[in-house]
Amino acid sequence: MAIRQITVVGVGLIGGSFALALRKRKFAGRIVGCDREAALKKAKMRGVIDSGFAEPLDAVRGSQLVVLATPVLSIVDLIGRLGPGLPAGTLLTDVGSTKAVVAQQALQVFGKNAGKRFLAGHPMAGKEHSGVDYADADLFQNAVWFLTPLPGQNLNEGIFAEFAGWIDSIGARIAMLPAEDHDRLCAWISHLPQMISTALAAALVEEFGEEAPLLPAGGRALREMTRIAASPYSMWRDIAISNKKNLEHALLKVEQRLAHVRENLATRALAEEFELAHGLKKSPGKKE
Repeated sequence: MAIRQITVVGVGLIGGSFALALRKRKFAGRIVGCDREAALKKAKMRGVIDSGFAEPLDAVRGSQLVVLATPVLSIVDLIGRLGPGLPAGTLLTDVGSTKAVVAQQALQVFGKNAGKRFLAGHPMAGKEHSGVDYADADLFQNAVWFLTPLPGQNLNEGIFAEFAGWIDSIGARIAMLPAEDHDRLCAWISHLPQMISTALAAALVEEFGEEAPLLPAGGRALREMTRIAASPYSMWRDIAISNKKNLEHALLKVEQRLAHVRENLATRALAEEFELAHGLKKSPGKKE
């Protein structure tokens, strides 16, 4: 086993869930956490980590795999802080929701060796609540784990292959695509739904007030559409900044479609919009 110790920087929902998933799938090595003292204390109590450090440079010592599980802009900063001092045999990876800025930083820090030192990733899993209290060993079951390899990167040997094996072991499905394609896709399938949910919930509160019993009255549809509106701004701020162009484009497209719906509430064009929307049910891979 090449990976004998793993450091998870950020033992929140994703980082904590990854550690718990490894435990459940019998990872025999040590798992070291890096976070604020309060989060580390909770992580130790839950058995998420073996030991913890508040300082990243202390936390990564002796680890063959370092997973950056913090907000995106913090990941960019950590690559710059940790990258130059990591041993050549240590693989640095991340779970950030945008990839172009992360890959760019890795190339800048590691130069021509970036393909041997860093692997950008993004598991498509999460909850509307954050923190290690909500970490779940089964969070990644049947989730897509995007990998965005750098040019010339070989994921079929050495520590890359071992890490990919653990991703598979915890129940995720690896999908690979370029960083720019990832960011455009996720702007539509992840970041846009969050902004729509947030906007809808904010509009409802503004229209009816915080005390109105809207969720019980609205039923399942409203609860589902506004569930992720409870997500923390601290995480989505970095996503919005780092994927601003793609997200602006997606929002504009939906704004235009909503305007089209509004302008055609009493015409045949509304029926055509419903028919077009039903095509999503036919998309490949959809589970009935």
